Order: sequence, then structure tokens, then C-alpha cells
Amino acid sequence: MAKRRGLMLDGVLLLDKPEGLSSNHALQRARRTLDAAKAGHTGTLDPFATGLLVCCMGKGTKLCGVMLGADKGYRATLRFGEETDSGDLTGHVVARAPEGFAGVEETALRDVLSRFQGTITQIPPMYSALKRDGKPLYEYARAGVEVEREARQITLYRVELLSCDGMTAEIDVSCSKGTYLRTLAQDIGRALGCYAHLVALRRTQVGPFALDGAVTLDALQAMPDPKQALLPLNELPAGLAPALP
Repeated sequence: MAKRRGLMLDGVLLLDKPEGLSSNHALQRARRTLDAAKAGHTGTLDPFATGLLVCCMGKGTKLCGVMLGADKGYRATLRFGEETDSGDLTGHVVARAPEGFAGVEETALRDVLSRFQGTITQIPPMYSALKRDGKPLYEYARAGVEVEREARQITLYRVELLSCDGMTAEIDVSCSKGTYLRTLAQDIGRALGCYAHLVALRRTQVGPFALDGAVTLDALQAMPDPKQALLPLNELPAGLAPALP
């Protein structure tokens, strides 16, 4: 049997994922920097998104399944006037606002946002990792095939408007598991009658963990001893203890 590579490190790393990397690539870079033998994360971020990626090492990987169901927080930037097939800036434009669209009025936006508070239903996007007949939906989408998806119940605890200049808006969202911010952006744009898509997304919270305690990959790699960035398992929030050995 091949010898396991890396150190048997146990702990949790709060990583500020950079734009352009998949969650798994960011995790693997962090794992190699720590020289950890075993690692996992608690919920995927799209490559264009940034922010909090909770990386679990060694025995800490027992938290991965538990934390997948955690509530999350996001800072999202919406652009009005166009909808894309992916719901974000990486997709192709599939719908545009009526001719003469001059931007969204803040009062109208606030009224629409108030409708997206509480428990609502949301149809998952085609560009997602959800599976149909064993195949991720994004594979169907890339082949130009759209399959029927069942609406799912989610909870939006807070949707707060931070800024709006008519063509873009920044919102702060606190939500339950299974919420797709790309779909939320589309639904907000449709409710306004002008369409919208995400141009930036930053995750700020995962369960009891916050972005302000996270470290960037560059900072981690520059540390004399990167293992100092790990949160020991015995110092994690009390509510997570039952999931650990």
C-alpha cells in the first residue's frame, strides 16, 4: 500500500477564496501549503465568486457533511438590464430590458426586495451541480438541453440593499442552505421587469464562521508556519462539538 502523503493535521482553516479558482482548486492549494494529508470543504463557491471557504483538515473533515446544511451570508452585486443563461457575468445574454430602459429606481427596488424575505420557493439553475439521472445539470446546460427542475423551499432571513446607482445594486443576503444567489438575481430582475444578473459574489458567513477571520491564499503561503492559521478542533464553536470524535 502506498504511504499516505502529508501530515496528519486536524483543524479548520477559514480561507478567503480568490476569484478564478474553483473551490476544490483553492482547497488543494491550501492543503499543499499546510502539507496536510486529508482535507475537505463545507460548500462550493463558483469560480467567479470570492470569500469564505471553510476548509477542514484531518478529523475536522467530519464537519463537512454537517456544515453543508449551515446558513450562509453573501454580499452580491447585481447588474440590471440583462439576464444571462448562467445567471452571472460568465454566461451568455438571453434577455434584455425594453428599449429605453434607464435604470432602476431605488424605491422600486426596495419594494421588490421586500418580497424576497422569509420562506419562498426557488427553481435551481441549470448551471448547477445538482444531478439528474446521475449527471450534473451543468452538463445538460452546456449541451444546450434544459431539463425540468422542481422548485425548492428556501429561507431568506435578510435581503438588505446596501447601494443602488440605477444600473447596479449591492445587497447583503442571509439565507438557508440550497439558496442560489444567481437565481435570486434573476428573479429580482424579472420582478422589476428589466432583467438582472450577478456580476460579483462574496460569501461572508458559513454557520458560526465569518469572513473577517479568514486568510487569503497569498497570506497563507507567505507565513513562516502556515499551520498557525488552523483553528484547533477543541477551539471550535460549541455547537459543532457533537460532529467531532
